[in-house]
Amino acid sequence: MKNKDSLMLYIHIPFCERKCDYCDFLSFVTDEDTKAGYFKGLFKQLELKAELAGNIPVSSIFIGGGTPSCVDERFIYDTLMLVRDKYRVLDDAEITMESNPNSIRKEALSVYRNAGINRISMGLQSADNEELKLLSRLHSYEDFLKAYDAVRLCGFDNVNVDLMSGLPGQSIASFEKTLSKVISLKPEHISAYSLIFEEGTRFYERYGDGEGVVDEETDRYIYHMTQSMLKDFGYERYEISNYSRPGKECRHNLGYWVRRPYLGFGPSAASLFDEKRYSMHRDLKAFIAGDFSESVEELSLNARMEEFMFLGLRLTKGISRDEFFKAFNKDLDSVYKDVLEKLQKEGLLDISGRVKLTEKGLDLANYAMSQFLLD
Repeated sequence: MKNKDSLMLYIHIPFCERKCDYCDFLSFVTDEDTKAGYFKGLFKQLELKAELAGNIPVSSIFIGGGTPSCVDERFIYDTLMLVRDKYRVLDDAEITMESNPNSIRKEALSVYRNAGINRISMGLQSADNEELKLLSRLHSYEDFLKAYDAVRLCGFDNVNVDLMSGLPGQSIASFEKTLSKVISLKPEHISAYSLIFEEGTRFYERYGDGEGVVDEETDRYIYHMTQSMLKDFGYERYEISNYSRPGKECRHNLGYWVRRPYLGFGPSAASLFDEKRYSMHRDLKAFIAGDFSESVEELSLNARMEEFMFLGLRLTKGISRDEFFKAFNKDLDSVYKDVLEKLQKEGLLDISGRVKLTEKGLDLANYAMSQFLLD
């Protein structure tokens, strides 16, 4: 991979206090001994992959899950101390940890700060307690407010709040109220996603036939309302579903969208390194026993160009022809001229400067991006 000026790390913590009905991420409800065994395995994997990273500076670390805040904070501290010992972590690296409001404790927050975590991502989803029950969340909105206050009092000045729209039975007014409440708290970053009914989840079994699901027109209205409300309060949309105050974009996610190399740790984690895609197995017991085997896919030139377009077009600033040429030694127009002109005529793409989706194109992003598949 040409872009090796920095590296990102993703650390998966696959534990939850309860599995949410809509979630298809790899996570387990388990005992403390299993969690301790998991971290022993994680430490071994971190040490083994350190040689691959070499001296490449680490610009961001993302601790996701699962629910990282539901494990003993000493595990998080020890993990980051090991990372700092084995990897070249930059002094100004962005270090994010996901958390749920019901599992945030004041004592743990101080440990997180001492470990170097400087960004907290909080999974609120909704400010309506009935909607939270529908989602099988363990917290209430009041629990979230207490946790949010604790995070601020501990000195965290970079906080993301996750919100979810398109819930069964959710009204426009309900989501508007949730959004207004969160805006009033002034987090630096807001991620606002539409609920996807993933196959294999309890939500898919319940709503997979479409009954009770928010219709597409309402979903689109909420999407545009979100953008408008957040813009009025100083939040810039920099990616299809992500908004931030100026300079507070999630650097880790931006790295994914521009194909910066990253290493993933833990079962189900993925890595992108030297133009190879690595995927860890999903077997928790095998991981604890020391099996860190991964499937490896060497990405073809076409696959890399497709990925460059799919990911780059998620960003509202789009992509530049110079960046494409630097990555592949090919002119963008020589590869995609017909597609660019077709989508421009359909009003989905602006190709006058940087190549980016129009407002209409963002609404039809899946269709627009599919046009960049190469034979």
